[in-house]
Amino acid sequence: MPKTRKNKRKAPVTSPARPSDRSCQPSGSSYRPQATRTVIRRFHVLLKRQGQLQRVIQDAKQHAKAETLSAQNELSSVEEEIEALGGLAAYQRMSTIGQGKDRGGGSEKVLIAWMRELKLPEEVNACKTPLHLLEVGALKPDNYASCGAWLDVTPIDLHSQHPSILEQDFLLMDIEEHRGKWDVISLSLVLNFPPNPTDRGQMLRIAHDLLQPQGLLFVALPLPCIMNSRFMTPDHFEGLMKFVGFDQIRTHWKDGGKMAYWLFRQTLRPISTTYQEHELYQKKAVFRQGNRNNFLILL
Repeated sequence: MPKTRKNKRKAPVTSPARPSDRSCQPSGSSYRPQATRTVIRRFHVLLKRQGQLQRVIQDAKQHAKAETLSAQNELSSVEEEIEALGGLAAYQRMSTIGQGKDRGGGSEKVLIAWMRELKLPEEVNACKTPLHLLEVGALKPDNYASCGAWLDVTPIDLHSQHPSILEQDFLLMDIEEHRGKWDVISLSLVLNFPPNPTDRGQMLRIAHDLLQPQGLLFVALPLPCIMNSRFMTPDHFEGLMKFVGFDQIRTHWKDGGKMAYWLFRQTLRPISTTYQEHELYQKKAVFRQGNRNNFLILL
């Protein structure tokens, strides 16, 4: 008589590891890509909801007492799940794994290729002054190590995981202290991180102020943020960027791919705009119906 086979239930990917399990966990990029993406997506959902609930609690006077209490209870549950996933450190670790060489590398490869197309290394060689690059949301300190001869990189992150990465909230940077300080700014998988659409718009305005005239802004986003959103399309995003003061000079994505990339050149902000343009970029406008995501940038 054949032996019965016991089906051992697998732990869900979001289950926190017990202390005794940590030495047995796979390290580095040995995490399966699908598992990594699942955790990252869950973090995005939780962080977005956390921000929404925090705003409800902060505006307690505008809400009924029962609604505020419900928000506080749900916020506790959300924060418990974030902690169970390993907190922001786990999110950053998963994101770092996604940038590993065995996963195709990080988006810095795209930016480096575009800067080479624009002959920037040759310009630096002629003037003997390196370009200053601000890398926002840096998970590794050496993403641009191969360009050390012509790039002077300042990597920053909200919660630095490396002593060579400056811990700095980009939204809280002193504009007057840093105005026009950088030739290039990278916002790779950064605009989709804040849960508040107006914070995303503020990031773009800050980037405009921190760049040298005619400086370059690199943006990388998950492709669904633009191609499967109710509120964003490629044309709308390009128009919004022009409204902030950026001209699009490069863009790249593949149909069915996961990422989209843009390179913008800083220009003067439009002196005058119509009321309709202000409305278009400061309020939600529905461009698509059906099963879509709600990614949005507001100015």
